Amino acid sequence: MTHRGFDFLDGAWTVRNRRLADFLDPESGWEEFDGHTTGRLFWDGRAHVDEIVFPSKGFSGLTLRLYEPETGEWTLNWSASRTGRLDPPVRGRFAEDGTGEFHGDDEYAGRPVRVRFRWSGIGPDTARWEQAFAAAGTGAWVTNWVMEFSRA
Repeated sequence: MTHRGFDFLDGAWTVRNRRLADFLDPESGWEEFDGHTTGRLFWDGRAHVDEIVFPSKGFSGLTLRLYEPETGEWTLNWSASRTGRLDPPVRGRFAEDGTGEFHGDDEYAGRPVRVRFRWSGIGPDTARWEQAFAAAGTGAWVTNWVMEFSRA
């Protein structure tokens, strides 16, 4: 896939969220809540910025996605209104089937973790995003946040 990887996300979406209470404990229980996001493309599609708002949670987030022509990869950079800081980026690309996978390193509850974002089910009016963590030194991925996007 070309650098146009995030063209699909341009515009307004409603988002159904399902998130684990503890991102490393698959038995911690899921919570569900709604959100809405609006995204915009820049640089002829090589950059995408969106804001997602979670009304029942009292915070929002910004994602900056940048395409690097030299590597053919995207970096995804997240910041939550609660912290005002950029989290370490995840990087990756879209496969021929349109599924995108992005990896990085971060910290959760004081522990180093590997992070994986996966985009799938991408269509004109739908998309799915999943986040998973693996405690450093393990290959045990815990999917801990799923967002189901539908056109607003």
